[in-house]
Amino acid sequence: MDEPADSLSGVGGLVRLRADLAYDGTGFAGWAAQPGQRTVQGAVEAALSTVLRIPVHLTVAGRTDAGVHASGQVAHCDVPAQVWAGHARRLLRRLAGILPPDVRVLAVGVAPPGFDARFAALSRRYVYRLSDAPWGVSPLQRLDTVAWPRPVDVAAAQQAGAGLRGLHDFAAFCKHRPNATTTRTLQVLDWHRDPDGLVEATVQADAFCHHMVRGLIGCLLSVGEGRRPLDWPVSLLGAAERSGAIPVAPAHGLTLVEVSYPDSLGLAARAEQTRARRS
Repeated sequence: MDEPADSLSGVGGLVRLRADLAYDGTGFAGWAAQPGQRTVQGAVEAALSTVLRIPVHLTVAGRTDAGVHASGQVAHCDVPAQVWAGHARRLLRRLAGILPPDVRVLAVGVAPPGFDARFAALSRRYVYRLSDAPWGVSPLQRLDTVAWPRPVDVAAAQQAGAGLRGLHDFAAFCKHRPNATTTRTLQVLDWHRDPDGLVEATVQADAFCHHMVRGLIGCLLSVGEGRRPLDWPVSLLGAAERSGAIPVAPAHGLTLVEVSYPDSLGLAARAEQTRARRS
C-alpha cells in the first residue's frame, strides 16, 4: 500500500498536501460529506478531483456543523507525487474557477513529514459574534453575527467562564456520540465588546466535541442575560451526559478562525500522542 511521500521525490508514490480553506457555512449542511446534502467536504473534494483527475479524500482539522463558518480551516489529502508536480503551479487558480463562491482554498502545498490536519493539531480557535443592539445586526454582518434579543453583560459572562478553563469533562455541553471522549483542555475562553458594540467570544481548546462551543456560548449567555447565577456553568462540569438546561447558541454566529500546529519536528509526536489519547 502506498504511503504518503515526504517530498516530491515520490517516495512511497504519494505526497501529502496541506490545504487552508475559508467558507461561508450558510448554504452548507456542515463540513462532513453526507448523501443528498451540500457539504463543504463534498464541494472541495469534487473540485480537487476534477482538477487533478483522480479521486481525492480530505481529512479535516475540525468538522464544523451546518451553518458554521471558517476563515482558518485546515485539511490534508494524499495524491500521487507526479500528479502534484503537474498541477502545483496552477492548482489554486483552477480551483477558484470551479469552486462555488461560498468556499475557497486559500493555500495548498506539500506538508512537512508527520503532518496530519486532525491529529497533529495543537488547538482550534473559534470566534462567536453577536449584536445585542436594539436595532439588530448590520446587513453586511448578518451572515456571521447573531442578532441577540436581550442585553448581554459581557463582564458577567467572562467571570462565569473563568472556571471552565483547563482540563475537564465537558459532557454536559456536548451532544453525545457513542465511544467518544468528552474530556478536553479548554485553553481560552474570553469575552469582549468591540468598539462598534459587537460582542465577541473567543474559544480555544486542544479539540472540541460535538456542539461543545455552541453549548459553552449558550450557557454563558444565560449568565450574561442575568437568567443564571455566576457559578452555574462550573457546576455543570463532570456531568455524565448533556444537560438539557443548556441552550445551544445559533450556528451562524460561529467561525473557525485558526488551527495551530507544532513545528515540523514535533508533528509526528503530536499526532501519535493525540491518537493514543482518543483511543
